[in-house]
Amino acid sequence: MTQEEPVVRYERREHIAVVTMNRPQYRNAQNSAMTYALDEAFYRACADDEVTVIVLAGAGEHFSAGHDIGTPGRDVDVAYERRAGLWWGHTDKQGGESRFAREQEVYLGMCRRWREMPKPVIASVQGACVAGGLMLAWICDLIVAAEDAFFADPVVRMGIPGVEYFAHPWVLGPRMAKEFLFTGKRITAQRAYEVGMVNRVVPSEQLTDATVELAEDVAGMPRFGLSLAKKAVNQAEDLMGMHNGLDSVFGLHHLAHAHNAEVEQDSLSGMDARGMKRAAGEK
Repeated sequence: MTQEEPVVRYERREHIAVVTMNRPQYRNAQNSAMTYALDEAFYRACADDEVTVIVLAGAGEHFSAGHDIGTPGRDVDVAYERRAGLWWGHTDKQGGESRFAREQEVYLGMCRRWREMPKPVIASVQGACVAGGLMLAWICDLIVAAEDAFFADPVVRMGIPGVEYFAHPWVLGPRMAKEFLFTGKRITAQRAYEVGMVNRVVPSEQLTDATVELAEDVAGMPRFGLSLAKKAVNQAEDLMGMHNGLDSVFGLHHLAHAHNAEVEQDSLSGMDARGMKRAAGEK
């Protein structure tokens, strides 16, 4: 990818909008530039009356390795126009106030709003879908995974109870969620399918075609009917405690950051991207 290429690509294929994360050299790690570009792309797709279904994909070998915690493009101290809520900016604040305000905006707030997009969203997942990558897949209504896809949330290694958008018990079930977090180990696409987190698993070379085929099936349904069906299921999840659960665990997440900042070398317990990969047994 050249410096001029966008961090998120947008393409219309008849009634399908394809939104592609485009930092393949960093396994599509999410910096704020990408997060806000995704937000812009989703707004664009939702505002287009010709678009019925949205596909979220990742360029290269991986869907997303999660939050950017160590690339040259990491930008935790850069100010962006706030879109997810009315929380104040974080860049001129200190300590936990800065972290809380930023993550309330670019992670929890945006993911919540994206979950409520009025159009169905399908994640097309290959390779790594780790930590913050899970949040992006989980806000999607359907997930098509390549056979080489793997899923993990290893942040307990940092002393953190899970990523900011804590949907684990609802997408995995309580006991699988605990195993997923307690061990930090990856699960395969097939295992994710078995526990109901993934809709379809296909050979890697068929991922794009299989995703588009499913999107075309969905696009044949009435647009407003799809919106209502999506809202009905989301409301049922929230009646099962998801909305309040996200708020509750977001507080625990920031307690962990504050604890790390007190007793470790930083709020991430001194872990960087390489350290997390080593701890997970990756090369």
